Amino acid sequence: MKARVLFGVIGFVFVLLALYVLPPIVLALAVSALCVLASYELVHPTGLVKDPWMLRACLLSSAAYALGTCVPGALGLDFPVQMMQRVVVLFLLVALFACLLRRHDTVQSGEVMAGFFGGLILPYFLLALWRIFAMDGGEFLVLLPLVAAWGSDTCALFAGMAFGKHKLAPVVSPKKTVEGAIGGVIGATALMLLVVFLMNRYAGQNIHYAGALIMGAAGAVIGQVGDLSFSIIKRQTGIKDYSHIFPGHGGVLDRFDSVIFVAPVVELVLLVLGPAV
Repeated sequence: MKARVLFGVIGFVFVLLALYVLPPIVLALAVSALCVLASYELVHPTGLVKDPWMLRACLLSSAAYALGTCVPGALGLDFPVQMMQRVVVLFLLVALFACLLRRHDTVQSGEVMAGFFGGLILPYFLLALWRIFAMDGGEFLVLLPLVAAWGSDTCALFAGMAFGKHKLAPVVSPKKTVEGAIGGVIGATALMLLVVFLMNRYAGQNIHYAGALIMGAAGAVIGQVGDLSFSIIKRQTGIKDYSHIFPGHGGVLDRFDSVIFVAPVVELVLLVLGPAV
């Protein structure tokens, strides 16, 4: 427990420094590292991708996609990001299917699907954090998916402890309850409204309160779906944690499972609604 709390405090301080003190390249590298680690955790400890060449192609694609998306913007470089992303997609597709054709007697076609998801789709979801950060006022907006995801987790925990009676997913996650899930949605929505109010009033933002409602409620629901989805993968592949890179917290996918699902939702709401007028 001490290690969990200590690492949580260190992580919180690092996020504040990366957002408001350190140069943007630090955050770019940190987000890119999260993407590569998440890709690795999904395909290797689980055994979803066993072929070593497929694994290398997956991790190389994840690193190239993440670094090519974040670093140019952080350094203010004129770089064809979309062209790079297309090249990475093509490379990974060709590499995965080439491995399948070459080793079709030992490689399963499911490894191609897992490699593609781990090498591209997962980083794309996580990189929503960077894309939000790149928006006007992004140093504040990027906190919104964290509020929705982790606020929902925290409120669901306390609501479940206080009122939980009916199991939400007894096989996948025996401790989660329907009452806890409802409390998570209500709590995350209330927290989102409060954070948006504070940002609008004191941080010069102009965020729609309707958007805050959507980000809070929809983010909480989708975040719980993400949490349960990655729990199913762990249960089906027989692992307890995806890794132990975060002492007391597990791996990237253990800590950011809900954020991975929530961040693109928050990004979409911000893009569709834009600033309030």
